[in-house]
Amino acid sequence: MSQSIAAHPDRLLPADPGVREVARELLAKVQDLPIISPHGHIDAAMLVDDLPFPDPTALLVSPDHYVTRLVHASGISLDHLRVAGGTAVDSRTAWRNFCAAWHLFDGTASGYWLRSEFEHVFGLPPNQIDTLGADNADEVYDALLSTLAQAEFRPRQLFQRFGVEVLATTDDPLDTLEAHQLLAKDPGFAGRVLPTFRPDAYIDIDHPGWNQRVDRLIAEASDGLGGYAGYLRALENRRQFFAERGAVSADHGVRTPLTLRLDAAEAAELFEKARRGEATSRDRDVFEAHMLHRMAGMSIEDGLVMTIHPGSHRNHHTPTFATYGADTGHDIPFAIDYTAGIRPLLEDFGTAKDFHLVLYTLDETVFSRELAPLAGFYPAVYLGSPWWFLDAPDAMLRFRSAVTETAGFSRTSGFVDDTRAFCSIPARHDAARRIEAAFLARLVAEHRITESRAHELILDIVDRAPRRVFKL
Repeated sequence: MSQSIAAHPDRLLPADPGVREVARELLAKVQDLPIISPHGHIDAAMLVDDLPFPDPTALLVSPDHYVTRLVHASGISLDHLRVAGGTAVDSRTAWRNFCAAWHLFDGTASGYWLRSEFEHVFGLPPNQIDTLGADNADEVYDALLSTLAQAEFRPRQLFQRFGVEVLATTDDPLDTLEAHQLLAKDPGFAGRVLPTFRPDAYIDIDHPGWNQRVDRLIAEASDGLGGYAGYLRALENRRQFFAERGAVSADHGVRTPLTLRLDAAEAAELFEKARRGEATSRDRDVFEAHMLHRMAGMSIEDGLVMTIHPGSHRNHHTPTFATYGADTGHDIPFAIDYTAGIRPLLEDFGTAKDFHLVLYTLDETVFSRELAPLAGFYPAVYLGSPWWFLDAPDAMLRFRSAVTETAGFSRTSGFVDDTRAFCSIPARHDAARRIEAAFLARLVAEHRITESRAHELILDIVDRAPRRVFKL
């Protein structure tokens, strides 16, 4: 039996033999450490219910927009991949469509993760993976279906097998967090599953149903206050509710990193204008920027780490959004301005004691020009790892090369998998650890750091940094 490239011990390590040997030793230091995942999109209820995954398509294809978007680009309708909202085909047919497009994933990050899942999670033989296509789609489907029926492939068993110690979810501010509480009280469940406060749908006045959401927010959590004051009180109360139930961070998937400091009267007037349905697109941007500033102030008060994920043009293709909804593969990055945009927030809170602000980007042109200098001055600022379109081997290497000479290693916050694809979690963290080993090995080979120091650094990057930055 030939060896799959997904099983090669030197995958993603440097090609130069001498540098590769250093990288191997560094990787060995962290390869088996537990997974700390402080940002992701797994549903906590999945671990509470612990039901068998229904089939390979529902687990590996339909929910993963990394996968469906590339197959869609080849001319296959999302209907034929059984994405939420599509009913054109059954699960097996959708799987056949995916397998027929398998060759499209050569060289992609998602292809790398899928190969690793097939090999290391599900035990598919290398020849099946290498020849995956229309001819053996049914054979692989049946093999995976049989595997998923086994008790050790239920969510909780996989959680334990993957070595996950901390898994953060992303949650609506009005979520009851019942699933998180059940897991926290369950003596048979090992690990921490933490909620994350995600208020985007209550801050972006263009978000579908914003007014109705605000109605409910004020009705349920404002302590009887109305209007803008009640809106702020309700957000504060719900943040506290999350913190009391284990949350360590509040995440903001904003359009841009623009922040503004409005006085209370101006903000209240803008809020009421939005409530009447009279706000312009400019009003939307101003209100979101102001609320991002207010969220930072709330983090000062309640201690939640603030993370910002800007720079995505959400739902770029309106017909696809109308049919299938959000998070179905057509969010597209655009250029952003961090230096000017984030300044009002940092003027007020950038040196505040114990405030942790983790900045992410989909625009890698800001790595060295803006983000590294910001993190290299402001005590509050940490650099979030490359995410989404940038959480790929070459992009992660570019990130390290771009930011380290200015910000060093101490201003980064560790890797986040940012995934809805549960079984890809170990593959993504393994890839990140290999890239960190490769980068540090190059610095050792170039006599820029000592090998002993590199061994200390990789432990900090992989394990200590996320614990420290996310207050774990």
